[in-house]
Amino acid sequence: MNSSVVLAARDVSKHFADGKNRVEVLKNLSLDIHAGEFVSIVGASGSGKSTLLHILGGLDRPSEGEIYLNGARFDSLGEAERGEQRNLHLGFVYQFHHLLPEFTALENVAMPLMLRRHSRYAEVEQRVKYLLERVGLSHRLTHKPGELSGGERQRVALARALVTEPKLMLADEPTGNLDRKTADGIFALLKDLQQELNMAMLIVTHDEQLAKSADQIMHMQDGVWY
Repeated sequence: MNSSVVLAARDVSKHFADGKNRVEVLKNLSLDIHAGEFVSIVGASGSGKSTLLHILGGLDRPSEGEIYLNGARFDSLGEAERGEQRNLHLGFVYQFHHLLPEFTALENVAMPLMLRRHSRYAEVEQRVKYLLERVGLSHRLTHKPGELSGGERQRVALARALVTEPKLMLADEPTGNLDRKTADGIFALLKDLQQELNMAMLIVTHDEQLAKSADQIMHMQDGVWY
């Protein structure tokens, strides 16, 4: 496998049992994401794109096929090992921010690093403050999610995904819950930070306007590329 490939899927399929029927969600999909590359997967709701993202990120396993992260088999690892690899190499942003309501913006962003053994809070705090400043929220460090707007919460989620300096950002409809103006601002920020941190980025979306600036655009329908 090419050493510049950060994440690869090989003949990935996913099916579920629905009573006596087998529902095919993904069918023999292959994909390479290279270091620093921006890839978008476009498809309507129900096309299978979110299922694929979960499998690529190690949150689920394929029924058939293989996933490789940094050239090593990823999907066959145990749950704890996949979690460790996610924390080390991957960042996640979702349509809904999934922030913990009882923690401040600073604490929410710090959490992925504080889960690591031997983390030093003073160093983590410095990194978190820098990222929250980069996303325009240096004045919101001590605010909890309920005190933030939708766009601000998504910016906190973006900073949280980036705090570990991932090699690959995986984003599932990251602007789908925002108005057009706020969505465009979040996306511009995503692209800016991608280039600053030299990371790869994979976005799944139904928004053709958002997807069109990607280096590689994949279209999905009924679990297959088209």
